[in-house]
Amino acid sequence: MDFILRLEDSGFASWVREGGTLWSYPAILFCHTIGLATLSGLNAGIDLRLLGFARRVPLTPLRSLFPLMWFAFAITALSGSALLVADMAARLGSTVFYVKLMFVALALTTMQLIKRRVFTGENIDDRPLPSGARALAVASIAFWIAATTAGRLMAYLGPVSGLE
Repeated sequence: MDFILRLEDSGFASWVREGGTLWSYPAILFCHTIGLATLSGLNAGIDLRLLGFARRVPLTPLRSLFPLMWFAFAITALSGSALLVADMAARLGSTVFYVKLMFVALALTTMQLIKRRVFTGENIDDRPLPSGARALAVASIAFWIAATTAGRLMAYLGPVSGLE
């Protein structure tokens, strides 16, 4: 716990939390929002295509979106880490924070499963979708919605009693 308190009292954490400039907390929160929107939005587009929407859109070009999604995740993770350091004790004492992380991990795992099962090999547009692809797409959408909801709830639900 001492390490957490020292990290939260660091100059960087103070600047993020109390910087009083658009370049501190607001800019970091903006980066977090843009990263998550890009990541979950591109995921949703692929998921909807797997569910049968926009059937005329070929799958092959969608394969090139995976590096962009990982880049968006990097932005989200870095900005999220900065936001965490600014209020570390409260966040680490919040059950909702761990729920959010769990859903992000499930969504990322599902994203990789979709990439492996649907987007590997040649002629992916000339073959039927692999079994379970649609179920993975539904799970992916549900996990991103749950992660986003948990993230928003963190602003309104404080630490759970006894975990602080």
